[in-house]
Amino acid sequence: MFFQQLFNGITMGSVYVLIAIGLTMIYGILELLHFAHGVVYMAGAFAAISCITLFHTNIFVAVVAAMIVSAFFGWFIEIFAYKPVRNAPKITALISGIGMAIVLENIYRIIYGSQTIAFPEQSITPVKTYNLSKNISITNYQIYIIVMTIILIIILHLYLKYTKNGMAMRAVSMDFDASSLMGINVNKIISITFIIGSAMAGVAGTLVALYFNAVYPAMGSMPGMKAFAIVVLGGLGSIPGTIVGGLFLGIVESFADGYLGNFIVGKDAFAFVILILVLLIRPSGLFGKKIEKV
Repeated sequence: MFFQQLFNGITMGSVYVLIAIGLTMIYGILELLHFAHGVVYMAGAFAAISCITLFHTNIFVAVVAAMIVSAFFGWFIEIFAYKPVRNAPKITALISGIGMAIVLENIYRIIYGSQTIAFPEQSITPVKTYNLSKNISITNYQIYIIVMTIILIIILHLYLKYTKNGMAMRAVSMDFDASSLMGINVNKIISITFIIGSAMAGVAGTLVALYFNAVYPAMGSMPGMKAFAIVVLGGLGSIPGTIVGGLFLGIVESFADGYLGNFIVGKDAFAFVILILVLLIRPSGLFGKKIEKV
């Protein structure tokens, strides 16, 4: 049972990593808590199910469609919710993002309804279970999630390290004002950051929707809040910290559900218990840098 729960935890942890990376990238550049990120996650799932239902595409085409739609929503939110209030107090941007999230979620609720929508059985790959041992099994969808997460993280690492825009993103995250003075188009870099982070969240939404065979307008609320807890745990602005934090939370939830399922009301609470403990013990997070103001 131990290794089975470990596999399950790594699966959900991989999803949490994909969601939270966008948040930590955005915070690293703007020092902004992007609470509309859950809507982007949800939009990706709806794009995938619409693509599969209407055009009968395979999963991989649906994932690409989800990335495109989520990237557009990320760009849209940045342009219309955050850019106009960029120089205002941080609380203004926070309220603007929450307001945009509420509006977009309710638009989806009007279009699709509040009920849970399932993927057409004939349009998706059937669930296949592979028995690794007597007590350990893994499904093809778990493999998709883990492999896709690894591939996207590698691509992101190479992009940030070797491309011109990637290096500019790292420069802006280190010093926003100095980067602007050196000629970096910070508005362009901010938009690219939202697009990349949102595309990864869209992939996460699609993979979770396929894994649980369920899509609904409010599906991004809890993952969005958990992503915030993960970013704080790993260290605000730290991508390695986010990866470790996401996997850690997924594994903790899996073991809690497997071993304490009869004694706890819900595993979702663990994310916020961890958040409180981190804020009390190490506010900078596992990989965060302590900043001394003088």
